[in-house]
Amino acid sequence: MTGELERLRRRYQDHAPGLLGASRSYAVLCPLIEGEDGLRFLFEVRSSQVSQGGEVCFPGGRMEPGETPQACALRETEEELSIPREEVTLLGTPDFICNQRGFLLRPVLGLVSQAGLAALRPSPAEVAEVFTVPLAFFRETPPDLRRYELVPQVPEDFPYGPVGVPRDYPWSRGQVEIPIWYYQSHVVWGMTARLVREIVR
Repeated sequence: MTGELERLRRRYQDHAPGLLGASRSYAVLCPLIEGEDGLRFLFEVRSSQVSQGGEVCFPGGRMEPGETPQACALRETEEELSIPREEVTLLGTPDFICNQRGFLLRPVLGLVSQAGLAALRPSPAEVAEVFTVPLAFFRETPPDLRRYELVPQVPEDFPYGPVGVPRDYPWSRGQVEIPIWYYQSHVVWGMTARLVREIVR
């Protein structure tokens, strides 16, 4: 095997599908707890001291070099909510979201034990509050669906001639669908709601 072939083999033999081209990867734990009314999602409300303060989310953050989505999700959950990682039973990995801003969001589904729930202590620097919502609510309540267009902005100096396409080339447009759920005083929307929708389906 030539040196170039060997470099290609090393680069791709253990490559995780979906990571190519993404500049950043994040992982979140989608925490479930068992309640009297069945399974419930555990959500956070971001502290005003962090980006997107006041928004509803799952615990998580940026993956460190060499870190798996599972390890990142458990680490971030322990940092944000003080739930020990050994009190979370990992159930699997739903589909990731590739965001148009160039990052991947890797969800990890996990069941938090009663001992883990008892240990819950939100970090004030990152979490304003926590709350739970029955899975049944999301199954039985259709989301408010909103959409926005992704419109290509082609630079004026694009090399149409060398590429071999006319200046009126029909560039593809895109669309992003945003599910929104209203639960009591909280709003679950955006990528968090997309993950919820994927799981409850």
